[in-house]
Amino acid sequence: MNVAIRFSDQVSEERQPYGEKPGFYYADELIEFERVAAKSPQRKIKIKVLPDCSVKIAAPIDSSDEEVLRAAKKRARWIHQQLREFRKQLTHITPRRYVSGESHYYLGKQYVLKVLIKPDQAAGVKLLRGQLEVNVREYTPERVKAAMEAWYKVRAKEVFHKRLDAVLEQALWVDKRPPLRTLTMQTQWGSCSPNGRITLNPLLVKAPRECIDYVILHELCHIAEHNHSERFYRLMGQVMPNWEVVKGRLDQMAGRIFNG
Repeated sequence: MNVAIRFSDQVSEERQPYGEKPGFYYADELIEFERVAAKSPQRKIKIKVLPDCSVKIAAPIDSSDEEVLRAAKKRARWIHQQLREFRKQLTHITPRRYVSGESHYYLGKQYVLKVLIKPDQAAGVKLLRGQLEVNVREYTPERVKAAMEAWYKVRAKEVFHKRLDAVLEQALWVDKRPPLRTLTMQTQWGSCSPNGRITLNPLLVKAPRECIDYVILHELCHIAEHNHSERFYRLMGQVMPNWEVVKGRLDQMAGRIFNG
């Protein structure tokens, strides 16, 4: 995974052989990306670097390939830095086997997994004495994983609603409590719809409360300012002065949460 890279700001010409992804060179590294259709009606090209080290660019259907490539090159340095960070995280990630003794995150802390075979009981999870106890009628990694994912989703709904209530008093521009839902997403911690509905990724419940508050406040700021404008960042600074530090902490955990 680790390669010798000469760090420079030079972006070279694109490379797109037949049958391969579009891409370009930055710091002697070929960065390939996948173009997807933008879901938002806004005329904006959005770039995302995923924890699995893939790059996706969402662009309006009528955007030319040249426009998309220009947008990618403009953010080449940022893309390269994100890829380096996620690669660094992936080197420390061991594939989950869902067996006793593994550690799993909940609210930023690691808990030891204890798998119990109980044929007469329904599958379930309990947080008990610093352990995540998982009951399954018959052991398979898939059964344990399914039980844990169901537990995380239930806990996420409870935690997210409590944290939303806790931080709402800071968002003075919000007139009424916005609707909140959870949805498993591959690339986002959260989102805010044009009508003010907040969606949060249940995987976020594995992160510390401060990181959860950051994501909720981020989406509440989008109720006032839907784009990442100067006003948006002013609001973020008012409600969470150390938001950049908290975001950095969440970014550092992203690879372990999404992939581990």
